[in-house]
Amino acid sequence: MKEKQLLATAALVCAVVCAEKNNKKNRRRRRMWARPWLYGRGHKGLSVLQKELEANDRNGFKELLRMTSKDFDFLLEKVQPLITKQNTRFRMAISARERLSVTLRFLATGETFKSLGFQYRMGSTTVSQIILSTCEALYEVMKEDYLKTPTSEAAWRAIAADFFEKWQYPNCLGALDGKHIYIQPPGHSGSTFRNYKGRFSVVLMAVVDAQYKFVYVCVGAQGRLSYGGLFAHSDLRRAMEAGLLNVPPPEPLPNTETVMPYMLVADDAFPLRSDLQKPFSHRQLDHDQRIYNYRLSRARRVVENAFGILANRLRVFRTTISLDPDKVVKITLASCVIHNFLRAHRSEPYVPPTLTDRETDDHEFIPGSWRQEGQWAFHDLANNRARNPTQRAKDLRDMMKEYFNSPEGQVPWQEHHI
Repeated sequence: MKEKQLLATAALVCAVVCAEKNNKKNRRRRRMWARPWLYGRGHKGLSVLQKELEANDRNGFKELLRMTSKDFDFLLEKVQPLITKQNTRFRMAISARERLSVTLRFLATGETFKSLGFQYRMGSTTVSQIILSTCEALYEVMKEDYLKTPTSEAAWRAIAADFFEKWQYPNCLGALDGKHIYIQPPGHSGSTFRNYKGRFSVVLMAVVDAQYKFVYVCVGAQGRLSYGGLFAHSDLRRAMEAGLLNVPPPEPLPNTETVMPYMLVADDAFPLRSDLQKPFSHRQLDHDQRIYNYRLSRARRVVENAFGILANRLRVFRTTISLDPDKVVKITLASCVIHNFLRAHRSEPYVPPTLTDRETDDHEFIPGSWRQEGQWAFHDLANNRARNPTQRAKDLRDMMKEYFNSPEGQVPWQEHHI
């Protein structure tokens, strides 16, 4: 009888000990639901500083996010319905304001997710998820207003008129260029994204209007592609050849009866086409060809400046982005819509007066500060020159050359700048 009592007592003690151990494990697990310092997010961290700057230091706010508080509130109103999360029984959700703030700070600085996590008192995995989802939401809600390729004759004519007014280049639909965005080598990709400089990248190709705004963007192509290959496989080329863009029909050049099609301008690595103008080869140029190259370069500089602004103000593009290519695409598209939004709103914090190229009253070229600070951020594609243009394309370039050297098409200062 005593032995049975002892066995029962021992079993009870074991059950109590096991229950206590389980309780300790459960308590320990609950205590580690989140690191203690993360609970201070509501009254400490960079999001709190942002509120102080908004109230007391507007210039500090501009430096923090590359925009004014008014611009920030506009973006927040746009994207808030897509990024707002519900509170749960266990924790308060990170607000839409904080989500947008950490995303814009990442784009403005290119800091690591772990670094931003400490600044905003968030886990690095949480920061990663927030930035990618917010970038995707920004692009979705803003692309129709701020990154839509024109599809009407009136819209294209407005761009062409702006090019002629600002840069004295007629019938121009935009400036075309492509750049490398450096990324970490994707797993099991071999040399697919390896470019001619031996680094890994995806390619951003864009058409820019006279106001440094992107009117067409294609991003995600493999870094090994050249200019010719990139353009040849682009949906832009297919749309141009199929007539899907509703480009206006050929029209006379100003003050003449010479009929010229509307066209893009690009550098000498792109193919010469009847809808794409490029410079004459720089070897053994005659006077008229130098004039043509000078006039084309003034119009083509807008795309260089657009890339320069983007990389100088959104410095994530001055780093090697440690993300998979599809995630880099989301970040780049969001950056382009933000760029166009801030350009449309003439945001001085985003584009200070000396940032872009400009000319004196005598049309002397003054390089923008981005050329000293950020010219290494984007890199040119492999310069494999396209060959064998059509005779029609050559004839059109010659006609434009003659126009720039004629009394009707010349500008008074061009002889002094060749």
